Amino acid sequence: MAHEHKLEIFRGLVKFKSNVQKIWGVLIFLTLVTAVEVWLGIAKPEFLAKEYFLGMKRLNWVFIILTLVKAYYITWDFMHMRDEKSSLRRAVVWTPIFLVVYLVAILLMEADYIYTVFKEGFLAWNF
Repeated sequence: MAHEHKLEIFRGLVKFKSNVQKIWGVLIFLTLVTAVEVWLGIAKPEFLAKEYFLGMKRLNWVFIILTLVKAYYITWDFMHMRDEKSSLRRAVVWTPIFLVVYLVAILLMEADYIYTVFKEGFLAWNF
């Protein structure tokens, strides 16, 4: 028994007639997000590169968020998570997103600690 995949993206906002068209649509979306990331990395707008939010530049937060968007969308479309039951979708998609957010928080705390140690000086231990 064949299982038909849904031929729309963005929760039904854009609909396609075939799988080939859908693949091209997803490719264009992912290419646009990547192009925005590359442009931001080259241009480094001052309002994002100079301002800090939770101990990290806003530009870095934009990179993290766009990377999570791409990872979520790849999982959603290419792993066909939209066709699965909601419990499996949550287990597969939300667990890694939670772990990435947790990892980023830990890295930010450790990086902030190391930065303050080097900025304010440190004591040498004489044994």
